Amino acid sequence: MTSTRTRLTPEQRRGQLLDLGVRLLATRPLDELSIDVLAEEAGISRGLLYHYFGNKHAFHEAVVRHAADDLIAQTAPPASGPPLERLLTSVTAYVDYVIANREGYLSLVRAAAGGNDRLREIYEEARAVLTDRVFREDPEGHILLDTPAARLLVRGWSALTEELVLTWADDPAGVTREELLDLIAGSLPAVAALAR
Repeated sequence: MTSTRTRLTPEQRRGQLLDLGVRLLATRPLDELSIDVLAEEAGISRGLLYHYFGNKHAFHEAVVRHAADDLIAQTAPPASGPPLERLLTSVTAYVDYVIANREGYLSLVRAAAGGNDRLREIYEEARAVLTDRVFREDPEGHILLDTPAARLLVRGWSALTEELVLTWADDPAGVTREELLDLIAGSLPAVAALAR
């Protein structure tokens, strides 16, 4: 019996390698994600990886970009429904994503705090997309009106959310997942009240 191999386009192969990079990033810090590790896991030569990514830094940047895009897609709120329910759905997806991809997410946070400007830019872009969702409700469904003060408060709420989730993932300290979700989703309306 012979098997038929499907030849992937360069874009498909690169996407496949990025998916593998993101899966590996979920279990290890970014600085431990080397071209050698990915080549071994993918069963391909290092040279082919250099062909697709150029160098280690470009590979890291591409994996982080792919992970950020994945986070944005997985945490998208439903298109309809009451604003607080949509927020809770999105927050739940965010908590689940961070828990499932803890090492990779920590790498993204650390990279943003470190000296790599490009990785910090990717982190900031992803955070902006996540926080901008709060302002994309229909006019009758706003949790928060879009003002400079509200944007500043939502940025702070985003940092609070990230810290709560990462701290809870390290040690829940008797707080259930549902209690964590209630704290996060309930804190935004409290913050919104300050902006009114």
